[in-house]
Amino acid sequence: MILVSGAAGKTGRAVIEALAGRGTAVRAFVHRKEQAMSVLALGAAEAVVGDMQNEADVQKAMAGVTAVYHICPNMHPDEAGIGEIAIRAARQNGVARFVYHSVLHPQVEAMPHHWQKMRVEEQLFASDLAYTILQPATYMQNLRGSWDSIVEEGVYRVPYPPSTRLNMVDLRDVAEAAAVVLTMPGHEYTTYELAGPENLSQTEVAALLQARLNHPVSVRRISPAAWTAQARAAGLGRYQIETLLQMFDYYGRYGFPGNAQTLTWLLGRPPASLADFLQRDT
Repeated sequence: MILVSGAAGKTGRAVIEALAGRGTAVRAFVHRKEQAMSVLALGAAEAVVGDMQNEADVQKAMAGVTAVYHICPNMHPDEAGIGEIAIRAARQNGVARFVYHSVLHPQVEAMPHHWQKMRVEEQLFASDLAYTILQPATYMQNLRGSWDSIVEEGVYRVPYPPSTRLNMVDLRDVAEAAAVVLTMPGHEYTTYELAGPENLSQTEVAALLQARLNHPVSVRRISPAAWTAQARAAGLGRYQIETLLQMFDYYGRYGFPGNAQTLTWLLGRPPASLADFLQRDT
Protein backbone atom coordinates (compact mmCIF):
# COMPACT_ATOMS: atom_id res chain seq x y z
CA MET A 1 0.00 0.00 0.00
CA ILE A 2 1.33 3.44 -1.00
CA LEU A 3 0.15 6.59 0.76
CA VAL A 4 -0.36 9.73 -1.33
CA SER A 5 -0.73 12.84 0.83
CA GLY A 6 -2.31 16.00 -0.51
CA ALA A 7 -4.23 13.53 -2.62
CA ALA A 8 -7.15 15.77 -3.58
CA GLY A 9 -5.00 18.33 -5.42
CA LYS A 10 -4.18 18.10 -9.09
CA THR A 11 -0.79 16.49 -8.45
CA GLY A 12 -2.15 13.97 -5.99
CA ARG A 13 -4.99 13.02 -8.29
CA ALA A 14 -2.61 12.49 -11.21
CA VAL A 15 -0.29 10.32 -9.10
CA ILE A 16 -3.23 8.21 -7.88
CA GLU A 17 -4.30 7.59 -11.47
CA ALA A 18 -0.76 6.67 -12.51
CA LEU A 19 -0.31 4.24 -9.62
CA ALA A 20 -3.77 2.71 -10.03
CA GLY A 21 -2.98 2.21 -13.71
CA ARG A 22 -0.08 0.02 -12.62
CA GLY A 23 -2.34 -2.03 -10.35
CA THR A 24 -0.81 -0.51 -7.20
CA ALA A 25 -2.93 -0.15 -4.06
CA VAL A 26 -3.14 3.51 -2.97
CA ARG A 27 -4.29 5.10 0.28
CA ALA A 28 -5.26 8.73 -0.32
CA PHE A 29 -4.78 11.26 2.49
CA VAL A 30 -7.25 14.14 2.02
CA HIS A 31 -8.19 17.15 4.11
CA ARG A 32 -11.99 17.09 3.83
CA LYS A 33 -14.54 14.29 3.95
CA GLU A 34 -16.19 15.35 0.69
CA GLN A 35 -12.86 14.80 -1.13
CA ALA A 36 -12.76 11.11 -0.20
CA MET A 37 -15.26 9.93 -2.80
CA SER A 38 -13.46 11.72 -5.64
CA VAL A 39 -10.09 10.08 -4.94
CA LEU A 40 -11.73 6.67 -4.57
CA ALA A 41 -13.32 7.21 -7.98
CA LEU A 42 -9.84 7.81 -9.44
CA GLY A 43 -8.68 4.39 -8.27
CA ALA A 44 -7.52 4.82 -4.68
CA ALA A 45 -8.23 1.73 -2.59
CA GLU A 46 -8.67 3.72 0.63
CA ALA A 47 -9.15 7.33 1.70
CA VAL A 48 -8.13 8.81 5.05
CA VAL A 49 -9.36 12.24 6.12
CA GLY A 50 -7.13 14.41 8.28
CA ASP A 51 -4.85 17.40 8.73
CA MET A 52 -1.18 17.23 7.78
CA GLN A 53 -0.40 19.51 10.72
CA ASN A 54 -2.02 17.05 13.14
CA GLU A 55 0.51 14.40 14.08
CA ALA A 56 -2.14 11.86 15.13
CA ASP A 57 -3.85 12.18 11.73
CA VAL A 58 -0.55 11.68 9.90
CA GLN A 59 0.33 8.67 12.04
CA LYS A 60 -3.06 7.13 11.21
CA ALA A 61 -2.56 7.75 7.50
CA MET A 62 0.89 6.15 7.46
CA ALA A 63 0.07 3.06 9.52
CA GLY A 64 0.81 -0.07 7.52
CA VAL A 65 1.98 1.55 4.27
CA THR A 66 5.20 0.56 2.52
CA ALA A 67 5.83 3.87 0.75
CA VAL A 68 4.76 7.51 0.90
CA TYR A 69 4.41 10.16 -1.78
CA HIS A 70 4.40 13.37 0.24
CA ILE A 71 2.78 16.43 -1.34
CA CYS A 72 2.45 19.44 0.92
CA PRO A 73 -0.55 21.75 0.38
CA ASN A 74 0.43 24.27 -2.29
CA MET A 75 2.16 27.44 -1.07
CA HIS A 76 1.77 26.50 2.61
CA PRO A 77 3.67 28.88 4.93
CA ASP A 78 4.77 26.00 7.20
CA GLU A 79 5.86 23.42 4.65
CA ALA A 80 9.02 22.72 6.67
CA GLY A 81 6.97 21.95 9.78
CA ILE A 82 4.57 19.73 7.84
CA GLY A 83 7.55 17.92 6.35
CA GLU A 84 9.01 17.35 9.80
CA ILE A 85 5.76 15.72 10.97
CA ALA A 86 5.56 13.53 7.85
CA ILE A 87 9.19 12.40 8.10
CA ARG A 88 8.86 11.59 11.81
CA ALA A 89 5.65 9.60 11.22
CA ALA A 90 7.27 7.68 8.35
CA ARG A 91 10.23 6.74 10.53
CA GLN A 92 8.02 5.68 13.44
CA ASN A 93 5.84 3.54 11.16
CA GLY A 94 8.78 1.84 9.45
CA VAL A 95 7.93 3.19 5.99
CA ALA A 96 10.38 1.70 3.52
CA ARG A 97 10.27 4.48 0.86
CA PHE A 98 9.65 8.22 1.18
CA VAL A 99 9.22 10.15 -2.07
CA TYR A 100 8.99 13.92 -1.68
CA HIS A 101 7.30 16.20 -4.18
CA SER A 102 9.61 19.21 -4.23
CA VAL A 103 10.14 21.78 -7.00
CA LEU A 104 12.68 22.61 -9.68
CA HIS A 105 15.42 24.89 -8.31
CA PRO A 106 14.50 24.80 -4.59
CA GLN A 107 17.91 26.35 -3.88
CA VAL A 108 16.61 29.84 -4.70
CA GLU A 109 16.02 31.74 -1.45
CA ALA A 110 14.40 34.60 -3.40
CA MET A 111 11.39 32.31 -3.97
CA PRO A 112 10.25 31.51 -0.39
CA HIS A 113 8.07 28.50 -1.21
CA HIS A 114 11.00 26.95 -3.11
CA TRP A 115 13.27 27.63 -0.15
CA GLN A 116 10.78 25.92 2.20
CA LYS A 117 10.99 22.79 0.08
CA MET A 118 14.77 22.88 0.33
CA ARG A 119 14.40 22.81 4.11
CA VAL A 120 12.32 19.62 3.83
CA GLU A 121 14.92 18.09 1.51
CA GLU A 122 17.54 18.92 4.15
CA GLN A 123 15.47 17.06 6.77
CA LEU A 124 15.31 14.01 4.52
CA PHE A 125 19.10 14.01 4.11
CA ALA A 126 19.39 13.84 7.90
CA SER A 127 16.81 11.06 8.29
CA ASP A 128 17.39 7.33 7.97
CA LEU A 129 14.63 7.01 5.36
CA ALA A 130 15.22 5.65 1.86
CA TYR A 131 14.16 8.86 0.14
CA THR A 132 13.69 10.05 -3.41
CA ILE A 133 13.18 13.74 -4.21
CA LEU A 134 11.32 14.82 -7.33
CA GLN A 135 11.73 18.42 -8.52
CA PRO A 136 9.17 19.24 -11.23
CA ALA A 137 9.06 22.38 -13.34
CA THR A 138 5.91 24.48 -13.82
CA TYR A 139 2.98 22.44 -15.07
CA MET A 140 1.62 22.90 -18.57
CA GLN A 141 -1.78 22.32 -16.97
CA ASN A 142 -1.48 25.74 -15.27
CA LEU A 143 -2.48 27.28 -18.60
CA ARG A 144 -6.01 26.12 -17.87
CA GLY A 145 -6.31 28.84 -15.25
CA SER A 146 -6.35 31.52 -17.97
CA TRP A 147 -7.93 29.43 -20.71
CA ASP A 148 -11.15 31.46 -20.97
CA SER A 149 -9.34 34.71 -21.73
CA ILE A 150 -7.01 32.92 -24.16
CA VAL A 151 -9.92 31.43 -26.09
CA GLU A 152 -12.48 34.23 -25.83
CA GLU A 153 -10.24 37.30 -25.98
CA GLY A 154 -7.18 35.95 -27.77
CA VAL A 155 -5.01 37.27 -24.94
CA TYR A 156 -2.46 35.29 -22.94
CA ARG A 157 -1.78 37.32 -19.78
CA VAL A 158 1.41 36.82 -17.77
CA PRO A 159 2.85 38.67 -14.75
CA TYR A 160 6.38 38.92 -16.20
CA PRO A 161 7.93 40.13 -19.47
CA PRO A 162 6.88 38.30 -22.66
CA SER A 163 10.55 37.47 -23.25
CA THR A 164 10.72 35.42 -20.02
CA ARG A 165 11.79 31.84 -20.74
CA LEU A 166 10.21 29.17 -18.56
CA ASN A 167 10.34 25.40 -18.56
CA MET A 168 6.98 23.64 -18.43
CA VAL A 169 6.30 19.96 -17.87
CA ASP A 170 3.21 17.87 -18.44
CA LEU A 171 1.72 16.79 -15.10
CA ARG A 172 0.94 13.39 -16.61
CA ASP A 173 4.66 12.86 -17.20
CA VAL A 174 5.43 13.92 -13.62
CA ALA A 175 2.84 11.47 -12.29
CA GLU A 176 4.21 8.66 -14.43
CA ALA A 177 7.73 9.37 -13.16
CA ALA A 178 6.42 9.34 -9.59
CA ALA A 179 4.83 5.94 -10.20
CA VAL A 180 8.12 4.63 -11.60
CA VAL A 181 10.19 5.64 -8.58
CA LEU A 182 7.52 4.43 -6.13
CA THR A 183 7.16 0.97 -7.66
CA MET A 184 10.59 0.17 -9.12
CA PRO A 185 13.86 -0.45 -7.24
CA GLY A 186 17.02 1.55 -7.67
CA HIS A 187 15.74 5.08 -7.04
CA GLU A 188 16.68 5.43 -3.38
CA TYR A 189 18.79 8.32 -2.07
CA THR A 190 18.58 10.46 -5.16
CA THR A 191 17.10 13.69 -6.50
CA TYR A 192 15.54 13.95 -9.95
CA GLU A 193 14.77 17.15 -11.83
CA LEU A 194 11.59 16.71 -13.89
CA ALA A 195 11.54 19.22 -16.72
CA GLY A 196 9.90 19.38 -20.11
CA PRO A 197 11.79 19.48 -23.42
CA GLU A 198 11.50 23.24 -24.05
CA ASN A 199 12.45 26.53 -22.41
CA LEU A 200 9.96 28.78 -24.15
CA SER A 201 9.49 32.52 -24.06
CA GLN A 202 5.95 33.66 -23.37
CA THR A 203 5.77 34.99 -26.93
CA GLU A 204 6.56 31.47 -28.16
CA VAL A 205 3.88 30.04 -25.86
CA ALA A 206 1.35 32.47 -27.35
CA ALA A 207 2.36 31.37 -30.85
CA LEU A 208 1.73 27.72 -29.96
CA LEU A 209 -1.63 28.65 -28.45
CA GLN A 210 -2.48 30.54 -31.63
CA ALA A 211 -1.55 27.57 -33.80
CA ARG A 212 -3.69 25.22 -31.69
CA LEU A 213 -6.74 27.50 -31.57
CA ASN A 214 -6.42 28.72 -35.15
CA HIS A 215 -7.07 32.34 -34.18
CA PRO A 216 -4.78 35.19 -33.08
CA VAL A 217 -3.38 35.03 -29.55
CA SER A 218 -1.19 37.82 -28.20
CA VAL A 219 0.81 37.85 -24.98
CA ARG A 220 0.22 40.73 -22.58
CA ARG A 221 2.03 41.52 -19.36
CA ILE A 222 -0.20 42.45 -16.42
CA SER A 223 1.02 44.65 -13.59
CA PRO A 224 1.67 43.33 -10.07
CA ALA A 225 -1.25 45.45 -8.82
CA ALA A 226 -3.66 44.00 -11.38
CA TRP A 227 -2.47 40.46 -10.71
CA THR A 228 -2.80 41.01 -6.94
CA ALA A 229 -6.39 42.22 -7.33
CA GLN A 230 -7.24 39.10 -9.33
CA ALA A 231 -5.52 36.84 -6.79
CA ARG A 232 -7.42 38.38 -3.87
CA ALA A 233 -10.69 37.99 -5.75
CA ALA A 234 -9.82 34.33 -6.29
CA GLY A 235 -9.33 33.84 -2.55
CA LEU A 236 -5.55 33.64 -2.25
CA GLY A 237 -4.14 34.61 1.13
CA ARG A 238 -1.49 37.19 1.92
CA TYR A 239 1.39 34.70 2.13
CA GLN A 240 0.48 33.09 -1.17
CA ILE A 241 0.19 36.44 -2.94
CA GLU A 242 3.45 37.84 -1.58
CA THR A 243 5.32 34.63 -2.33
CA LEU A 244 4.01 34.38 -5.88
CA LEU A 245 4.90 38.01 -6.56
CA GLN A 246 8.47 37.25 -5.48
CA MET A 247 8.48 34.24 -7.79
CA PHE A 248 7.23 36.32 -10.73
CA ASP A 249 9.94 38.88 -10.08
CA TYR A 250 12.58 36.12 -10.07
CA TYR A 251 11.20 34.66 -13.30
CA GLY A 252 11.32 38.07 -14.94
CA ARG A 253 14.94 38.57 -13.95
CA TYR A 254 16.38 35.13 -14.57
CA GLY A 255 13.83 32.87 -16.25
CA PHE A 256 13.20 29.32 -15.05
CA PRO A 257 15.03 26.88 -17.35
CA GLY A 258 15.23 23.12 -17.07
CA ASN A 259 16.59 20.06 -18.86
CA ALA A 260 14.49 17.05 -19.90
CA GLN A 261 17.24 14.39 -19.91
CA THR A 262 16.41 12.96 -16.49
CA LEU A 263 12.67 12.77 -17.14
CA THR A 264 13.32 11.17 -20.54
CA TRP A 265 15.40 8.48 -18.84
CA LEU A 266 12.78 7.81 -16.16
CA LEU A 267 9.93 7.56 -18.66
CA GLY A 268 11.86 5.66 -21.31
CA ARG A 269 10.54 8.12 -23.90
CA PRO A 270 10.65 11.86 -24.60
CA PRO A 271 8.35 13.88 -22.32
CA ALA A 272 5.48 15.79 -23.89
CA SER A 273 6.15 19.11 -25.59
CA LEU A 274 3.74 21.99 -25.10
CA ALA A 275 2.34 21.37 -28.59
CA ASP A 276 1.75 17.71 -27.62
CA PHE A 277 -0.10 18.78 -24.47
CA LEU A 278 -2.25 21.34 -26.27
CA GLN A 279 -3.18 18.83 -28.95
CA ARG A 280 -4.16 16.21 -26.39
CA ASP A 281 -5.82 18.23 -23.62
CA THR A 282 -7.42 21.28 -25.26
